[in-house]
Amino acid sequence: MVRVLLGGTLKNAAGGESEFDLDADTIQVLLRQLGEQCPKLEPLLERGVAVSIDGVIHRNAWFQPVPPEAEVYILPRLGGG
Repeated sequence: MVRVLLGGTLKNAAGGESEFDLDADTIQVLLRQLGEQCPKLEPLLERGVAVSIDGVIHRNAWFQPVPPEAEVYILPRLGGG
């Protein structure tokens, strides 16, 4: 199991839920399962998020392995220029 913590507007879209336990082995699987559990999150996840696995941020790394018992933070991607 992987502990997933949501930050920012993602928590609001999840109805105030901020923690989930998921059985995922890659970032892609983790995001898909999270979207299935919280359909209102799905559009935000599709727009792009930053995923931190045990303190290391991964962007667009869909096949990045997620170790068992990892702590994962998902944050909305920041815009900028």
